[in-house]
Amino acid sequence: MDSLFNGIFDTTLTNVINVSDFLLCVAVSIVIGIIFAAVFSFKANSSKSFLITLALLPATVCVVIMMVNGNIGTGVAVAGAFSLVRFRSAPGSAKEIAAIFLAMASGLIAGMGYLAYSALFAVILCAAYLVFNAFSFRSKNRIIEKTLNITIPENLDYNGVFDDIFEEYLKSAELISVKTSGLGSLYKLKYDITLKDPAKEKEMIDALRCRNGNLEICCSIRETNSLEL
Repeated sequence: MDSLFNGIFDTTLTNVINVSDFLLCVAVSIVIGIIFAAVFSFKANSSKSFLITLALLPATVCVVIMMVNGNIGTGVAVAGAFSLVRFRSAPGSAKEIAAIFLAMASGLIAGMGYLAYSALFAVILCAAYLVFNAFSFRSKNRIIEKTLNITIPENLDYNGVFDDIFEEYLKSAELISVKTSGLGSLYKLKYDITLKDPAKEKEMIDALRCRNGNLEICCSIRETNSLEL
């Protein structure tokens, strides 16, 4: 039976992996992958495809490491082949990239035969993730840096019309875009602003409403590039 799993290029110097050892490593890797998928789906809107990938990735890396069997040249070639997948996939968030790296590291440890270390690594990192996820690491910049959208009538010149209000309530204000609306009867202005005092945000909006004729005003967390980590 074991002869069915021998490679045609095997020699007397090649270390052949037993079928039982192979199945054990793959089984442990799959269990670890399921644990990673369960933990990273906790209080997160992860897609089904991402969770399936996270569950299968440790086993895949484990098998690759076992088949490389210490051959550095083969390992470099396999790493190059896996890197091509990056250019055929959509960019993910920092948390998703971290989850993929953790799953790969766990599979690598299992592929080297250290199953207990692989399981211990997974437990420690999953516990650390749950602890960090329980805390709020909200940056102060996210509180004072805002995106401000103001609608004004066409007869109001937007150049400098809000300068005195901005000077009173803001550290900085930059006009990002101007767009017409309502068949040209309205202008929509978009600013990147930095508040002096977040507690006076409503007071600033009330002052702006008096200036723009009580038209629509929207103040939100500053928009960032979706590709940033």
